[in-house]
Amino acid sequence: MTKYLMTSIMCTERDVKPVDIGNKIKNARMQSGLTQEAAAEILGVSRQTISNWENEKTYPDIVSVVKMSDLYNISLDRLLKENSTESGYLDYLDESTDIVASKNKLTKIILTVSYLGIWAFSLIVFWLFISGSDAIGYSLMFLWILLPITTFVISLLIGKNNYRGKWFFSVIFGIMYMLAEYATFQAANMAAFDKFNMPTLEMIPVGAAISLFGLGVGSLIDYFHKKS
Repeated sequence: MTKYLMTSIMCTERDVKPVDIGNKIKNARMQSGLTQEAAAEILGVSRQTISNWENEKTYPDIVSVVKMSDLYNISLDRLLKENSTESGYLDYLDESTDIVASKNKLTKIILTVSYLGIWAFSLIVFWLFISGSDAIGYSLMFLWILLPITTFVISLLIGKNNYRGKWFFSVIFGIMYMLAEYATFQAANMAAFDKFNMPTLEMIPVGAAISLFGLGVGSLIDYFHKKS
């Protein structure tokens, strides 16, 4: 039974395999007078990636198809819909786009929950387990080591995945870093002396700078990954 199911799945995959898309991409490139190296440079991918697309070893995603349409000066209809045999590739694009969108959404949720979990954990530790004599150690461990490292790593992953509006996250991380200090030391000070303190706005640039560094490193990783 298992063997039968596997055979059916393999047959189904062959049925929807993109037909002749490689030749269309190759012909469009050659008619535009571009070499594989030149096209790869403009599209931000490696020459091997272009070769794999044209030999149908792998297939371009929807973003790459749109870029090639502009670069080769050929309409998407002509590139993808010139004959009915391309319906399999259109199915492939729809499916791959949905998969990428789902993975991106899941990754964003994981990154958000991870950061907020560590951020909340640092507050819980302060209020439940820290005494006055432990304040310096807590500040060093959480405000100057754990939270900055977490901010850097999460920002790096955001930059690496090239999320839309990624640079704006530095502002959010800056505010969260300020709130971490405000909800611990500042809040304890207000409770002890029965007074109200304004948040220390100087903490925002510190958190934002750490985030920007992570975003920059992640963006560089993404850039060199696309070039390789």
